[in-house]
Amino acid sequence: MDRQFIVGTILFIVAANLIGLPGNCFAGYKRMFFYSVGTGDVTGLYYPVGGAITRIVNSTLRTKHRVRLSVLSTKGSVFNINAIDSGELAFALVQSDRQYQAVHGIEDWREKGPQKDIRAMFSIHSESVTLIAAIDSGIRSILDLKGKIVNIGNIGSGHRQNSIDALTASGIDYRKDITVYSEKASKAPKLLQNYTIDAFFYTVGHPNGAIREASTGKRKVRFVFLENIEQILDKYSYYTPYDIPYKRYPHVSARSNVIKSFGVKGTLITHKKMRADVVYTITKEVFERLETIKNQLPALKSLTQETMLEGLSAPFHVGALRYFREKGLIAVFGEKAINEIVAIP
Repeated sequence: MDRQFIVGTILFIVAANLIGLPGNCFAGYKRMFFYSVGTGDVTGLYYPVGGAITRIVNSTLRTKHRVRLSVLSTKGSVFNINAIDSGELAFALVQSDRQYQAVHGIEDWREKGPQKDIRAMFSIHSESVTLIAAIDSGIRSILDLKGKIVNIGNIGSGHRQNSIDALTASGIDYRKDITVYSEKASKAPKLLQNYTIDAFFYTVGHPNGAIREASTGKRKVRFVFLENIEQILDKYSYYTPYDIPYKRYPHVSARSNVIKSFGVKGTLITHKKMRADVVYTITKEVFERLETIKNQLPALKSLTQETMLEGLSAPFHVGALRYFREKGLIAVFGEKAINEIVAIP
């Protein structure tokens, strides 16, 4: 067989798997569809959640449906939204605040305008804005960050803007009052332990490996108290109150047993032109095998089908909406509320 043909065939299958092109004769008489799921940093919750969704969908017999997924680590929510819009990604996990901002054409999308082609499928988990600091830095409150070296997250990540919102609410100008590091969250624990930074922000579901890593080195760390949470909640409708589960981190010090914070939802989105039958299939598989996913990821133990319809500010994809209506889940919102969401903008 011609060598170029073989190489070309392999490259086509790989490309189809990565960017979501439909398969054809390579599945014989069964036409398969390969799609990618963009997540985030490997130390966060998005990556394992994306992996769990992928395993659930891919474990179903090919005779039942023809969808196969692959999970990709990415730069985060901003990157994922833009990649959905450009067709670089088929599905992606994004923070609910970034979803809201993109749909309304604010923050990182002021110049591009409203991202009208984004479609929501469902939300998955809550993530809290978490601030960790070295005890020897003297940082006890977010107000103590002035003059310190702080990692606020890489450009293109959702938690970078969360960090800025928390700082701004406390009267701290991140461009003037602190020395900013813009590294991925996965690098923050080592930067803290080798005395390169004094503290780092991370918007993440708990328990989290990066925070555990930061707490197991020679340099002792603590949860830092956030100020003006109520002000943040009043100003931004997409934020919700959140208590960080302190007892999950025995090596992290804290001012109290309850660590008050605010957070967002992790949501799965796609493009409005994505095949409705594919979106329906993924939604159905995840919702009907939710207990399996929860058993794989302890951070999702409180997840319910009802809470998976919260925190969605983009219009629902018609494929997901079809499943919700079939199962009577629309009662969570009501048809009027659904129509209002669909109408944005």
